[in-house]
Amino acid sequence: MVVKVYGSLRSACTQRVLACFHEKGIEYEIVHVDLQTAQHKQPQFLLLQPFGQVPVIEEGEFRLFESRAIIRYYAAKYADHGADLLGATTEERAIVDQWVEVESNNFNDIVYTLVLQILILPSMGKKGNLALVDDCEEKMAKVLDVYEERLGKSKYLGGETFSLADLSHLPGIRYLVNEVYMEHLVSERKNVKAWWESISNRPAWKKLINIIDH
Repeated sequence: MVVKVYGSLRSACTQRVLACFHEKGIEYEIVHVDLQTAQHKQPQFLLLQPFGQVPVIEEGEFRLFESRAIIRYYAAKYADHGADLLGATTEERAIVDQWVEVESNNFNDIVYTLVLQILILPSMGKKGNLALVDDCEEKMAKVLDVYEERLGKSKYLGGETFSLADLSHLPGIRYLVNEVYMEHLVSERKNVKAWWESISNRPAWKKLINIIDH
């Protein structure tokens, strides 16, 4: 069954879900939601997602929102397809979940604020808060220092194999490196740089980026 994905290809959260789908070989159909015109805040969309956020998936009668819940669901449902994204043991799964939570609680909001101040507000003719940008850059440096230490002990955040812990970071790191001029935060950290080069060159991610860019 083809999964309907209500979202935008420019949305990091939508990209997170699609990255999982490409890793697992899951067929999907994008139902575009125009974020610039606030279509995600309109009554019709709020029937799908009461908080007005993308993405939402529909598979037959089943509907789910929140990107990290979606990728956990499909990684489990299609555990025997493609890469094992969950971890082989209970302990490995716990570590993977831990780093997915780190991405959500310690990494994502900083990237979102940078994107808002550097990209979104200027595109609307508004001025970004440069002091806030500087503050976020300092915070991100401290977060990536933690990652640098972790990645000195294992090839990936969750252990020695690629998992949801790494996949969840792909859209945010891409924005950090390619969109908001913070590539130095990655390149100055040997382990983080090697990790990014590894995960960003995965065929599934490169296929998705080719779709996004075209």
